[in-house]
Amino acid sequence: MFSNMKKRIALLFFRAGFAAGLLSLLTACSGLRLIDTRVQALAAQPTQTQALKGARYRFERLPSQGTSPHMERLEAMADKALTQVGLVRDDAQATVTILLTLRSNSFLADPWGNPIAGWSWPGNGRAVYGAGGIGGGGSMIGFGMRFPPPTAYNREVSLIFRNLANGQIVYETRAHHSGPWSDTEAIVAAMLEAAMVDFPNPPAGIRQVNIEIPR
Repeated sequence: MFSNMKKRIALLFFRAGFAAGLLSLLTACSGLRLIDTRVQALAAQPTQTQALKGARYRFERLPSQGTSPHMERLEAMADKALTQVGLVRDDAQATVTILLTLRSNSFLADPWGNPIAGWSWPGNGRAVYGAGGIGGGGSMIGFGMRFPPPTAYNREVSLIFRNLANGQIVYETRAHHSGPWSDTEAIVAAMLEAAMVDFPNPPAGIRQVNIEIPR
């Protein structure tokens, strides 16, 4: 019985590895990367969100964001995504402000891209968090595991729109992506584009938005 179980487990691992390899091969042949982003957006009452179409905006910053050059680059990337949905950057005559934030961290990943619990690699300087892979896996190296395990990245961007006329928040959108790509600016630009899909009338719940970018 245990022998048959081991065979079935090995077959499942083989199929998972084959599927992942095939997907990677197809993506590589296309010369593009598919950035699969989970997006959730919430809008205020329709009478308020209608005013967002073609609105003029400026960014507001938290005290912790200060005058960082990183924020300037992030805002420049957001400008492109906002322009694509008809919004206009106008710091002097804005009707809405946008609070823009980016959170990111890295972790050691199992073959499915899930965080590995308990792992740290000397000198990597990266935080490792979360539970193990399938079945709460822990830190055991399984079939097909690379050593040392590869690094993956969690990133989340959020944009919160505030009506300057009354100070009310009228729109909020968040986008999350987890993957192996280390070129943050290219990935975040795709995430910002995904975050603004269906603006200003988003569907309810969390949805996946796929954006293709060059490799």
